[in-house]
Amino acid sequence: MFNLDEIYSVSSFLSLCNKTVEDNIPTCWLQGEISNLARPASGHWYFSLKDNKAQVRCALFRLNQRNIKFTPENGMEVLVRAAPTLYEARGDFQLIVQQIEPVGAGNLNLAFEQLKNKLAEEGLFDQSHKKKLPTQINTIGVISSSTGAVIQDIIRVLNKRYPFAHVLLFDSIVQGQGSFEKIGQAIIAADNSQRCDVLIVARGGGSLEDLWAFNEESLARIIYNTKTPIISAIGHETDTTIADFVADIRAPTPSAAAMLATPDKLEILSRVAKLSTQLHHQVLQNKQRKQAYLDQLKLRVVSPDRQLNYLSQQLDYLSHRLSGSIASVIDTQEYKLTTLLSNLKQHSPSVRIKHSIAISQLSANQLHRQINQVVHDSKQTLSQLNSRLKNATSQIIKQQQNQLASHANSLGHLSPLSTLSRGYSITVGSKNQVLTSITHTQSGQTIKTRLSDGVIHSKVEKIEKN
Repeated sequence: MFNLDEIYSVSSFLSLCNKTVEDNIPTCWLQGEISNLARPASGHWYFSLKDNKAQVRCALFRLNQRNIKFTPENGMEVLVRAAPTLYEARGDFQLIVQQIEPVGAGNLNLAFEQLKNKLAEEGLFDQSHKKKLPTQINTIGVISSSTGAVIQDIIRVLNKRYPFAHVLLFDSIVQGQGSFEKIGQAIIAADNSQRCDVLIVARGGGSLEDLWAFNEESLARIIYNTKTPIISAIGHETDTTIADFVADIRAPTPSAAAMLATPDKLEILSRVAKLSTQLHHQVLQNKQRKQAYLDQLKLRVVSPDRQLNYLSQQLDYLSHRLSGSIASVIDTQEYKLTTLLSNLKQHSPSVRIKHSIAISQLSANQLHRQINQVVHDSKQTLSQLNSRLKNATSQIIKQQQNQLASHANSLGHLSPLSTLSRGYSITVGSKNQVLTSITHTQSGQTIKTRLSDGVIHSKVEKIEKN
């Protein structure tokens, strides 16, 4: 209980409030509409439960979702069994939901419709994905319980209708916890064995809860991905499961499934008798045609004596032609031989060798004359080039000499000595610097004046400015 004289911290106050709420408000059922539904990666569900006047936060933890078959959605009217509590970290009042049920439709019915709509939108029920049954059935795989009456009904129908088929039972539990996993494993094993021409998934009748294993999403996807054609025979004719929609063919009962999977024995025997009659008739007709053809051949056969006389006469004619052909061939070959001997003499190697020697001698003489002519022409050309080189060299030397004399004359005009010879002089100070201004010297300083024929040493006595 609260102590009015005590000062509480926030955390201790909220803890005391939470204890008060949990101790005094029991777990109860509430009805309202779901809003603000959130499903984080943790697997927990968080939502608000509201009516037209108020709302309260709710939390449905993952462990409490095991028995929930439908998927809650925003706007859904539900009944929740929950216990009130205070989330001390934020001071929020909330309900911890332990159980949830849809209002109106039952839990399983709603889950069935939700899964049915989901798989239909994905295309698992489309006829384009349905596999056709093979025309010849040798082995039938049955996925059912070995202790039930279903397998006996199927065997009884097959023995009466089509005793030629072999039956392989893939035993599985068909009701209760984990039954959908066992059924799925049996289907996969039968499909992977590749021993069955068709599979029958069968179970007797029961309530929606009893048949719920065949409404699980994982089992539906296993049936969809199976390569062997599947006939679904679950429950009574009025019972409908998700497996019925996914399977390639739905049978109202297990016995009907056996009839759908196999042809009728009497029908087969009738067809065999009909085919036998047709075959006998065709064989008789073929025999008659062959006999008529043989009679015609007998009429066309020539007498052996006449045939022998004809062949003897033909032999004499061919012998005569052969003798004439041999004589003609001999004459032709003799003429060809004479012609070849004449051509051989004309093309004798000695004649060709003499002719080649004469041609070679003539070519050698002509080559010698050409070489002499080339040498003579080369000598003349070399003499001409030598003369031209001498003349060009003399001209270049004369031009260089004239240019050198011209440059020397120009340098003489520019020489300081030439300037001095015209009456000019150069005066330098004590440090041999040329005096160009009176500021470069002072009274008493010795200076040197250079003329064209010598040097005058003087001493400055007076300096006057212009």
